[in-house]
Amino acid sequence: MVLGATGQIGRPAVSALARDGWEVTAVSRGGGRDEGWPEGVRVARADRADDAALAAVVGDGCDVLVDMVAYGTGQARQLVSLAGRVGSAVVISSVSVYEDDKGRNFDTLDEPDGFPEYPVPLTEAQRTVRPGDSSYSTRKAALERELLAAGDRLPTTLLRAGAIHGPHCRTPRELYFVKRNLDGRTRRILPFGGESRFHPASVHTIAELIRLAAARPGTRVLNAVDPEAPTVAEIAAAIDAVMGVAAESVLVDGGPPAPTVGDTPWSVPAPVVCAMTAAERELGYRPVVTYAQTLPDTVAWIERRLAGRDWREAYPRMFQTYGDLFDYAAEDAWLDA
Repeated sequence: MVLGATGQIGRPAVSALARDGWEVTAVSRGGGRDEGWPEGVRVARADRADDAALAAVVGDGCDVLVDMVAYGTGQARQLVSLAGRVGSAVVISSVSVYEDDKGRNFDTLDEPDGFPEYPVPLTEAQRTVRPGDSSYSTRKAALERELLAAGDRLPTTLLRAGAIHGPHCRTPRELYFVKRNLDGRTRRILPFGGESRFHPASVHTIAELIRLAAARPGTRVLNAVDPEAPTVAEIAAAIDAVMGVAAESVLVDGGPPAPTVGDTPWSVPAPVVCAMTAAERELGYRPVVTYAQTLPDTVAWIERRLAGRDWREAYPRMFQTYGDLFDYAAEDAWLDA
């Protein structure tokens, strides 16, 4: 049973599980069906946040429950309450639960010197933020704590996903470069010398880890990222190649040179690069796709969403999260100066 089946990760996860021989029930609030799913996938409608609805859709039980959207103590306990009817679980977490040895994490980004400096590569042994209800990161940490503590009743694999990418994403970082290319912008400003690395995680990579974990029940936390962590300059060049354009990267030492200038969703002052050795050891994971291989589908999806629409209408959560990513007047003024 897959909760959040029509979301960005759920769609390829359902396909991967069905093709691996599982009888899959795809659960979503709308009860929809993806056109790429194999025949035989059942669909069901339920609100993940409704305890009674979730219990009803689980019914007499399932061998594996895959949860794409759970976070917080309450939803963790909701899952644990189903332990007698669920054989094991696979639950999506996030690399945002990590903090560095000075206590810096994704919740301190706006503080002076607040960006975390993680070891490279970052392993699952790295300390995590204090569980709580104050942020997405602390709620994911609370989710992990509750599920790990109940591992004897409900074996759970927690997948700490990196910067998720692929079709159906509501906040695609690739939009930053795709829209500039569509708008004929021949130059883009990249801070930190274009060397920023924020480890991406393809929906296909995560789906493969879900498939493997479903067949190997256990209580564990694993990073979920692609086999490589390209720099922001490499990402920009790869998107250019897919779109058949030639754009110049103007590299800047240090952070964004002015407000709304060069602050890409990928630009970070210190690398966030994760190890996948635990997944290889625990699940027998081997890479299935590279970042570059997945880009054509991602770019095509973004182009279709943007066609004839203001980007803020097409991607409202992107605007809410990152603000004005396309202040061309400010960029031109800085470049002219």
